[in-house]
Amino acid sequence: MATNTSTAANLPPASEALKKSQPKSMLRIAISQLFEHRLAVISLVVITLFLGVAVFADVISWATGIDPDAQDIMNRYGPWTPQNWLGTDEVGRDVLIRLVYGTRISLMVAILVAISSTIIGISVGAIAGYFGGFIDSFLMRVTDSLLALPLIPVLIIMASVDHTKIPLFSLISPESISIVKMVLVLLTFSWMVQGRLVRGEVLALKEQEYILAAKTSGMSSFAIIMKELLPNIMTPVIVSVTLTVGSSILFEAALSFLGLGIQPPTPTWGNMLNNAQEIIYSAPLLAVIPGILILIIVISFNFLGDGLQDALDPKAIRR
Repeated sequence: MATNTSTAANLPPASEALKKSQPKSMLRIAISQLFEHRLAVISLVVITLFLGVAVFADVISWATGIDPDAQDIMNRYGPWTPQNWLGTDEVGRDVLIRLVYGTRISLMVAILVAISSTIIGISVGAIAGYFGGFIDSFLMRVTDSLLALPLIPVLIIMASVDHTKIPLFSLISPESISIVKMVLVLLTFSWMVQGRLVRGEVLALKEQEYILAAKTSGMSSFAIIMKELLPNIMTPVIVSVTLTVGSSILFEAALSFLGLGIQPPTPTWGNMLNNAQEIIYSAPLLAVIPGILILIIVISFNFLGDGLQDALDPKAIRR
């Protein structure tokens, strides 16, 4: 009896044993697998730091007492000093604080493009895949037509359009016109891949038994798409969003470098590269530093996308 009593005393409580025996949720499994992907974790930390800099740009400017638009012609291309940690640019503006505000603008444009293109891509893909027929043919031919266009030349042409010829742009403040224009230009050619991706997933799912049961129960098409289909196709969409952010940063930087993107004095990494191209040999760091930042943030989003793909793929999840 004593032995049985001591053995029972060493057993864990029934509630703890039951808790340990219960399987983990899919979300917890995905998060644990994401954190096993070292490059994705490092990339997530780097992206978080960049986002923190973007959000608190005004606080950084206030703490340092430096205005990103303050010019000092007598201090052009100034060296690194305790006051100007990365020196000054062609009109005497502090390079570091302009990089901070450039982080805000570049990330804001890229995130807005990614979110907007995802909404459009999901809408087009879900409608085309679910309804099929003429709607599917029409939407996919529009998508294929846009995919067939040479991207860079078309982006250059669209970015060079005079915004004063567009009536609705008169309602936007002059400081924001180039930003809005850049978002619209990039958005026009950013949703097609996501639309095709969502359409393929919907085509594969709409004949499943639970979708047929939902139709039989009298659910509307909108309810079936929103409640039954979309939750089951979000994994590739989430991965696609991270890749869209990275590509949008690259395209914005390329257009701004060509002088067709966001216009000074609004700082972005791209137009800082544009301003530095004429003095690349005498002040190379003015071009090198924005280029390194673009490289780091784009690689980080790509690695994060790879980590999310591995973590959210049902076939790769280890229970």
